[in-house]
Amino acid sequence: MDSPYRLERSRSGAAEFHGRSVPDPAERVIWWHEVTAPALVLGSTQPESIVDVDACRAAGVEVVRRRSGGGAVMLRPAEVTWIDVVVPRGAPGWADDVHAPMAWLGDHLADTFRRLLPGRTITVHGSPMVSTDFSALVCFDGFGAGEVLLDGRKLVGISQRRTRHAARLQCCWYSAYDPAHLVDLLAVPVRPAVDRLLPVATVPSDAATAVPAVLAARL
Repeated sequence: MDSPYRLERSRSGAAEFHGRSVPDPAERVIWWHEVTAPALVLGSTQPESIVDVDACRAAGVEVVRRRSGGGAVMLRPAEVTWIDVVVPRGAPGWADDVHAPMAWLGDHLADTFRRLLPGRTITVHGSPMVSTDFSALVCFDGFGAGEVLLDGRKLVGISQRRTRHAARLQCCWYSAYDPAHLVDLLAVPVRPAVDRLLPVATVPSDAATAVPAVLAARL
């Protein structure tokens, strides 16, 4: 049986993708986006003062603001898989409780990763949020509702943008991750030492890129 979630793949810079709006009426769709250049993506409420603009310019990194909340995320081509799952109001997964759609998606993502990574310990974090000294600054340094852990390390970050007609769940996971690539782009007054950040899980590239299609078939 065909999935009610259409999988739509795109490729461009991060700014073009994050500037995309959810249409009204919304449809059930997974947007799978491949970035073509490195980008530092800020959460919707993070101030630009946390960014070392000169360091970003020197490294050729675009600074982009997403429409969902949370901390900064580093996107590098071939190292990250990014998807947005659009859940229309009233569709399975929608709830007035803002945490429920994230938990719903996290359960499906965890089952997908279990299928692709047999024998690994994959869990879903429930509420409440687990914060650290740097989780408001760096997305992958805290655990929120629905986020997926691999062997106790954060694997999938999830943030959400809600409108009156849909929830847009933004997710990513890594096949390679060096925290210095993000930390070195932050302004010196807020820049944490790399060894003070929590370790981040990674998965092989073939598993990382298989997830969107397997997830779409599940939803």
